[in-house]
Amino acid sequence: MKFDLEKNISNHVPVKHGGLESIEGPKKGIIDFSSNVNPLGCTTLVKKIIKKSVNAISVYPDPNSSELRNHLEWYTGIPKQQIVVGNGATEIIYNFCKAFFHKKKQILLQIPTFGEYEAASKLCDTRISFFKSMNLNNQISEFIKRIPKRGCIFICNPNNPTGSLISKENMMKIITAAKNKSTLVFVDECFIELVPDHDESVKDYVKKFDNLFVLRSLTKSFGLAGIRIGYGLASRMMINVMQKIMMPWNVSGLAQKAAGAALCHKFHLDKTRKLIKKESKFIRNSLSKMDNFSCYNSYTNFVLIKSKINSKRLQKKLLEKKILVRDCSNFRGLDNKFIRVAVRTHAENVKLVKALKVI
Repeated sequence: MKFDLEKNISNHVPVKHGGLESIEGPKKGIIDFSSNVNPLGCTTLVKKIIKKSVNAISVYPDPNSSELRNHLEWYTGIPKQQIVVGNGATEIIYNFCKAFFHKKKQILLQIPTFGEYEAASKLCDTRISFFKSMNLNNQISEFIKRIPKRGCIFICNPNNPTGSLISKENMMKIITAAKNKSTLVFVDECFIELVPDHDESVKDYVKKFDNLFVLRSLTKSFGLAGIRIGYGLASRMMINVMQKIMMPWNVSGLAQKAAGAALCHKFHLDKTRKLIKKESKFIRNSLSKMDNFSCYNSYTNFVLIKSKINSKRLQKKLLEKKILVRDCSNFRGLDNKFIRVAVRTHAENVKLVKALKVI
């Protein structure tokens, strides 16, 4: 049977990501440096809450995630009416595009960056333009000139995969310029809670700017990758639209309970940031002494590495040593000279460094 599909559907290519499920063969004993999650995992309390709530799996979850939104209001300082909860941050990206994009809408993307912005935008048959920059702080004026009228720009801050962090001052310039052009600004802050010694979040500005949407993820910050939970902050009007198109019961009851418990332990993030600060420096300093590798300065829990060795070959060689890194050759704007590694515990990071030394 032949299906009559829209061109943007038939041409859609799913984005490839890292993680153990991205590779074939046995996975036992492999240290996953390709997934940028909290190196300390989730807290003991979260595990206890999941066990305690296990009988709730036979009950439909709250479709509005009301209790969790109350927790998020306390955690973020943003009214719950300005919060939407999703089955992971990626669901929210696709729902945002579905809600606010139409055919031929002008989209501006910095590259390299997370591939789902482009994929979700293409499904809505938009017109996408790209702005290549490894650190947008150095090209703010040029970027602002490229902002389309009545369109949308996506900014990942800190950026995945480069680890660069845009200052709050520069973010304000972008948001204000976009507002003057009636353009939406989608800011992905999924890694911002894992940035040591800096607070460049623009989450509080959703109270002032109705063109701003801020994305957050408990996957990265609180180690809940398997649970799938994320949330967005925006104006009440924008959130009302997002709530309208949300799939019924999109977030499981266990995920809502686990997320609520995780948010109660901000000390877990403090402990994580201290580890990231120390271990990121260890990885970058160690690799700087090797001829084959050079590191980009990262502000968060992963490091982009430029390699003289082909990225696919390097990934294969490291897998033989039970280490999985992210081949970055499928990031638009990069090629087969780049890999990305997550910051993990010191013992695991030592194994990574030793493996790279002998390749």
